[in-house]
Amino acid sequence: MKRRITMSMLAGATLLASTLLGTSPAQAALPLAQADSAASASAARAPVQPARADVGSGDTPAQPADIPAEFGTDWHDPVTAAPPVPKPAGKSCRVTLAEAQFRDFTPYRGSYTPPERCGDRWSKVVLRLDGKVKGRQFDRLGYVHVGGVEILRTSTPQPSPDGIEWSVEKDVTRYSDTFRGSRDVEMLIGNVVDDTYTGVIDVKVTLTFYAGRQAPAPDRVLTLKDNTLTTPRNSERIVAEVYATGSGGGCEEYWYLTVPDSAPYSCQAAGGPYREVQIKVDGRLAGIAAPFPTVWTGGWSNPFLWYVVPGPRAMDIKPIEYDLTPFAGILNDGRPHRVEVSVVGVPEGQSGWSTPVNVLVDQDTGSTQVGGKLTTHRSADLVNSSTYTPGTEHRVATEGGHRLTVAGYVDTSHGRVTTTVSRALANTSTHRWTDGETVDALDATWADEESVTVDGRGPARTTHTRRTYTMDGTTTLGAGDRLRTALTLGDRAAVTHARDGRRTAWTRLDDTYTGDATYTANVPRDQRHAVGKTSERYRIRGSSGCYDRSLTAVQGLLTRDHRGC
Repeated sequence: MKRRITMSMLAGATLLASTLLGTSPAQAALPLAQADSAASASAARAPVQPARADVGSGDTPAQPADIPAEFGTDWHDPVTAAPPVPKPAGKSCRVTLAEAQFRDFTPYRGSYTPPERCGDRWSKVVLRLDGKVKGRQFDRLGYVHVGGVEILRTSTPQPSPDGIEWSVEKDVTRYSDTFRGSRDVEMLIGNVVDDTYTGVIDVKVTLTFYAGRQAPAPDRVLTLKDNTLTTPRNSERIVAEVYATGSGGGCEEYWYLTVPDSAPYSCQAAGGPYREVQIKVDGRLAGIAAPFPTVWTGGWSNPFLWYVVPGPRAMDIKPIEYDLTPFAGILNDGRPHRVEVSVVGVPEGQSGWSTPVNVLVDQDTGSTQVGGKLTTHRSADLVNSSTYTPGTEHRVATEGGHRLTVAGYVDTSHGRVTTTVSRALANTSTHRWTDGETVDALDATWADEESVTVDGRGPARTTHTRRTYTMDGTTTLGAGDRLRTALTLGDRAAVTHARDGRRTAWTRLDDTYTGDATYTANVPRDQRHAVGKTSERYRIRGSSGCYDRSLTAVQGLLTRDHRGC
């Protein structure tokens, strides 16, 4: 369907822009790359009841009478309930970063030149990716690099035979330092095109620069060289962002379903499913985080779940953020320091995780060198326990967690500033499956709670963020090879800003996806007789206002598009 829907996967609302930053599970036993041609986990289900259409929401949803009995050869273009990126009024300039057709694993390489008519200080910079693909193709991962800086990590939707179009928008103002000079551009969406997988991925990526008063942005954007980092000697704030994705084939695409070696399941990992993304400075633990359990658009053995409404973050992977400012006194000596990212729980020698790193630096313009010291480093013992219980229904119960507190000061031109970062992770999950994995179920929760306090140059300022990710799903392979997947995903965050102990601002995000789809496995595509209903509700509210949008798609048609608040 050619109705164009802009996908804004990164929360564009100003109240979230700086605070909420931070695979495909195999169908029962098969890797993602086989999920479109064979299956291994879901059952017959009752026909989907038509949803009532909401009128007056822009892109008019289908009426109940329009809904077919099952999926056809075409469906609505991908759409998400997340808010669009707000754009300033006034003059703007657009630059094309990349325009390419991806048929294999050959990167697009080009060059970038800053816009001529919008100056070099911008009120906002917005990236837009426009894509189209038709035929048969799997979900593919991709990235965009400018001057070596990763500004987008993305995945693609799976096409209909007749073809789909989609767009992704992202606020990339934070990379303004990179955009002020001419740079090399590299983009890749690794793809396979042959007689079976016919979908050529055709994309165009642009940057739009909005003239006006310069928006706050880091002074420098750095990348690692051979896992080393050299910061400016007057760095006052240092933040690393890591685009961590478990992907690339194998069991790390659906790491949350792995089990200990003692359990009879198709994906095993000695330590079970607990994963934690760590960053170290000169071998010392500097930050911890829970990875988001991204489900790509072929995930959970069932592409019919994702054709219209993708899972949270699937098209725009948010980076994990680590505040490394407590280490500024060490990093500011003008020498290269080793910065390494690793993922706890990955079996030794096994690939499957990508962890590119950008480093964002604020400099003290009143000093040529900022000294300081790391004053506190407390790391609790990492907890990671998976217990396997055999039976007619096998079960693995997992509990994991970790705590880290680091603090340090920098002596700036405006006085001593102390930064304290505390982070606590917790994960619980219950994984159930039967022999043959004809029933495969997971109920999991991840909590990532972080507090950053900056004391100096006025009253102490604290930002407290609690991120909660949830996954509750079951895949069943039943009579007649009917494969059914029912799944709920949650991406939630609560952010509070305080000054001198008093709350000054707050936000609450709740992005919830629900899906239920069934099709006949192990038959040609035109004999699958698939039905499915998927919904997403994206709600954000806080001291700056609210946003609330709900979507529902049935058999590939958009039946509800409701905006609240």
